[in-house]
Amino acid sequence: MTTSISRISRSWIPYAGLLVLFWGVWGAFSAVPTSDYGYPDGMVYVVWSLTMIIPAVAALRGNRLDRRPIAAVYGLLVGLTGAGGQLLLFKALTIGPAYLIFPLIALSPAITVLMATALLRERIPRLAVLGVVAALVAVVLFSVSDGDGSATGGLWLLLAILICVAWGVQAYFMRKAATVGVNDATTFTWMTISGLLLVPVAIWMAGGLALDAPWQAPTLAAVTQLLNAVGALFLVMAFSRGKASIVAPTTNALAPVLTVILSLAVYQKVPSVYATIGIVLAIVGSTLMVYADEKRGEAAAANIAGPRTPDHGAPDVAVR
Repeated sequence: MTTSISRISRSWIPYAGLLVLFWGVWGAFSAVPTSDYGYPDGMVYVVWSLTMIIPAVAALRGNRLDRRPIAAVYGLLVGLTGAGGQLLLFKALTIGPAYLIFPLIALSPAITVLMATALLRERIPRLAVLGVVAALVAVVLFSVSDGDGSATGGLWLLLAILICVAWGVQAYFMRKAATVGVNDATTFTWMTISGLLLVPVAIWMAGGLALDAPWQAPTLAAVTQLLNAVGALFLVMAFSRGKASIVAPTTNALAPVLTVILSLAVYQKVPSVYATIGIVLAIVGSTLMVYADEKRGEAAAANIAGPRTPDHGAPDVAVR
């Protein structure tokens, strides 16, 4: 019996490992179609929005689509903040280093924590407080490390902060959706729809459909963004098999770490001392916030449900 439970409790690890691999590689190479082939970042977004259909269809298999108006409202709020962040992300990656951008946007849980405190009157756990402090210090260090003085240099940092805010707001509304009983499949479907709704904006930003681009550009965009979309599906599968307080901080920390390592190795750039400290603080701070939040959620669920057998499901999955 013990062996069986142990096997179940570890069944999330392969999916989490695949998620880290897919998202880590995606983050490091997402800008290649633009940097190497001049493919507009708006077109990369269009490709991403189409790849999201794959995990959306997979998520709906065996699940019911919630047709309530409240599900649509929260779904659109979650989807538009997530897709808007993606639209800004592809722009940021064309002008800034991925090894700094991804650790910075990984600080989005700080926004979620602060919103929950201000709007829901929730108390911040001590670990989350430490995480927020680390996040603030990391942002300051990233600002100091960005010392090239160019408009482009300042722009990627601003975009990364806006993405961080957008995805923090997204996670907050995702939590609110879960409290009114909206299932993950419905939320993910609305996220996909929202992504498609912003396609005209992306095409406008790209100056047209860029049909004259070399074939390598859309092909590489499709491969990298498919890694992003399928990685989101692996996240859902990992959460359905493991405890959120273990799965969430593990994936939240390791994916940007892999992106940083691959980016530094491939592009052969050495970050400054301030940037290095900022990267470490950003990843540690984000991990502390996610861990504290998930532990609190599990404790609250245990108090409501009373003693029960281990539950390997998760009601809340933050997917971009």
